[in-house]
Amino acid sequence: SAMSLMLDLCIFSVYKIYPSRGSRLARTDGKIYYFVSKKCRNSYLMKKNPRKISWTVLYRRKHKKGTAADVAKKRTRKAVKFQRRIQGATVEHILAKRNQQPEVRKAQ
Repeated sequence: SAMSLMLDLCIFSVYKIYPSRGSRLARTDGKIYYFVSKKCRNSYLMKKNPRKISWTVLYRRKHKKGTAADVAKKRTRKAVKFQRRIQGATVEHILAKRNQQPEVRKAQ
């Protein structure tokens, strides 16, 4: 059987942390934070928002980058215009009436 790896997730970038990689930060209240790099750790300590930093997973999720829906975008159908006859009048009759001069139409 395949050996399963115990992977942690970086608290800032949400990258996978493989064994013997990354670092931990233990706060005085006993909570332990896992970081994949110093870049992530320092960004977290500076209270940066990972949703605003373009290389993090949270940013990519928020802005819908690299998802399956991105590949196959839904096409919108365009409405096709065509002339229909109004009850009792043919299309030719309507077009002839439309192209008449306004004075002639008022006289009728």
